[in-house]
Amino acid sequence: MKGKTAQYSSGEASFFTRDRSFYRQVFSIFSMVALQNLVAYSVNMIDNVMMGSYSQTSLSGAATVNQIFFLVQQTSIAVCDAYIILASQYYGQGRMSPVRKIAGLALKLGLGCGLFFALVCGLFPVQLLRFFTRDEAIIGQGRLYMQIILFTFPLFVLTNVLMAALRCVGTVKISFYISVVSLIINTCINYALIFGRFGFPEMGIRGAAVGTLTARITELLIVLVYIRFRDRKLQLFSENFLSCGRQLTVDFLRVAAPVIMAGLLWAVSVPMQTAILGHLPGPDASDAIAANSVATTFYQYLKVVVRAMASATAVVMGQTVGRGNMQRIKSDARTFSVLNLCVGIVLAVILFILRRPLLSHYSLTPNAMQLADQIMIVMCFVMVGMAYQMPVCNGVLRGSGDTKFSLILNTVSVWAIVMPLSLLAAFVWQLPVPLVVLCIQSDQIFKGLPIFLRVRSGKWIRRLTRDEI
Repeated sequence: MKGKTAQYSSGEASFFTRDRSFYRQVFSIFSMVALQNLVAYSVNMIDNVMMGSYSQTSLSGAATVNQIFFLVQQTSIAVCDAYIILASQYYGQGRMSPVRKIAGLALKLGLGCGLFFALVCGLFPVQLLRFFTRDEAIIGQGRLYMQIILFTFPLFVLTNVLMAALRCVGTVKISFYISVVSLIINTCINYALIFGRFGFPEMGIRGAAVGTLTARITELLIVLVYIRFRDRKLQLFSENFLSCGRQLTVDFLRVAAPVIMAGLLWAVSVPMQTAILGHLPGPDASDAIAANSVATTFYQYLKVVVRAMASATAVVMGQTVGRGNMQRIKSDARTFSVLNLCVGIVLAVILFILRRPLLSHYSLTPNAMQLADQIMIVMCFVMVGMAYQMPVCNGVLRGSGDTKFSLILNTVSVWAIVMPLSLLAAFVWQLPVPLVVLCIQSDQIFKGLPIFLRVRSGKWIRRLTRDEI
């Protein structure tokens, strides 16, 4: 591994990147990953909408379990990000063997994490659910959902690691096709089993879980078949990718450890923040859970676009660092910063305009409906901050090898600021629910300043590859 900060060849200086191939590459990765993420997230969206039409209690039960699945999802994202950070630099140098071997390391780590979450959920379902809500009806529905959905955890992580490996080498369309097939399967099974259509039994929330499990199994099978028989770039099975040298393993874990820790520190705080809403004093707790579930569902739906931008940013920045052009790295970083801010503004406007038409599809109590509308307005402002800070932090900084900054930032912002502020807002000041949500989401806004200053410092460029593996 070259020193901490690499030396780079000179290049044509420009404030923003003018190379058209840069924009073509970014748009190619971004568009396909965004479509894939939008369709993939629709699997959860279908569960949410159908459960909302079926029963508010079932909706809240599924939403509570999805807070636990959120930890699985964020762990998967962290493992994939760690893979892309290191593997994209090797790919930028045209070295494929390390790219494949790092994929093997990521698969083993991801599988272990997925099995761990499944085991914990299988052993302590009620205890986990009771952390989020005191409502026994919601806990009962959530337990029925969790009994099935826990089997999707390792499948989900493995599929996402394999698709990240394909994305790292520029193969992105297959992820979109897989997500479309998964959405169709999930929608059809959900409709049949939740409501008891076409002669099938009415299973309610358990039917939604069966649909999601079937979709996850299908996703993994398709990506494995594609990599084995159709892929010509990654060629994962062309060598023993599960056998890695000690040095490459150490390098990957050195990258993965701060990325996963940062992701988990933030991810653990999110269910805790939801638990704050579930334990609000007074009669608003149940309505707050349902309203927050609905409002944040649409927010998360648009957030997948930001995740796609972060993913495209990380891949491009990693490859650029691997090639070693200092001027190009800095101009790419400035370009991505402005693009991300513009994306955030557009998404916030879309969310504001569509909030009431989207809410009309739900059968909520009048109070829950009003809270959902107010929370969605709050999330419009949060969207702008999130769309800037996430891709710049996770894409520009981490994609260029600076993995420790996000760990420090998440630790300080979430645990020293957001959590105490949220607890005070909910239980001491007893602010209205929308203002409590604003406190819970405030890190998405104030993280922007330290990230902006970090980018300006230029102390975030790291070469992580070794000349010999």
